[in-house]
Amino acid sequence: MKKLEGKVALVSGSGRGIGQAIALKLASEGANVVVNDLDETVAAETVSAIEMLGSKAVACVGDVTAKDFGNRFVDTAVSSFDGVDIIVNNAGYTWDTVIQKMTDEQFEAMLDIHTVAPFRILRAASDFIRPAAKAEKAAGQDVYRKVVNISSIAGLYGNAGQMGYAAGKSALVGMTRTLAKEWGRYNVNVNCVAFGYIKTRMTAPLGEGESEAQVGNRTISMGVHPDMLKAMNQMIPLGRGGTPEEAAGAVYLMCSPEANYISGQVLLASGGLIM
Repeated sequence: MKKLEGKVALVSGSGRGIGQAIALKLASEGANVVVNDLDETVAAETVSAIEMLGSKAVACVGDVTAKDFGNRFVDTAVSSFDGVDIIVNNAGYTWDTVIQKMTDEQFEAMLDIHTVAPFRILRAASDFIRPAAKAEKAAGQDVYRKVVNISSIAGLYGNAGQMGYAAGKSALVGMTRTLAKEWGRYNVNVNCVAFGYIKTRMTAPLGEGESEAQVGNRTISMGVHPDMLKAMNQMIPLGRGGTPEEAAGAVYLMCSPEANYISGQVLLASGGLIM
């Protein structure tokens, strides 16, 4: 019996990178997954990979910052799999510069993707979770659900050039601790995983692979200067950045039955780096 057998997981931003690794990890433990990405093609690839693992998956393609997305995401899970058990708010990107060069649009975009979008998803999920939990309690059933919000070491300690990103990720920590207090009565464990340097296309050395991402009508530059990556590796006690699979492992820990008495916590997955 797999530990997440029959559970229904929603993972935003799961078409590639860390989000895809999270979706595959949860599926490998038996969860059925609602996959999300802006790109229909990569979302379909993740769905196919999940099905090859023996779990079921459907895609909910679209921009998580759209006002109706939260309801559509949750409705997809309920209509496809009759439930919501795990929510991973993973979708996000960086749009960096120092404060004197940062526009209102840039700052607000970071809050929209990292704070407002997760809020709307969780608010939509409450319409299913609260009555389901009450019915389970009345029937004498002990069912635990999981919320894992993805933050960053920048959200905990700040990072030069990332005012908007750090603000959005820091707010997500406050949301996590608040919702843990609100939803404890419903047997929902609400936790946060904050990543350090994880090797993805967003953190690839400049000049290697894709250097831009299309987010709506915006073209966002990606990549990190090789000298900065070298310095980061030297600062990390384990001596290297993490893989998407290792990042997914940290999220899975908070989704597992062993975490049924852990709530309102922030797990730092950074290879030992504490700024």
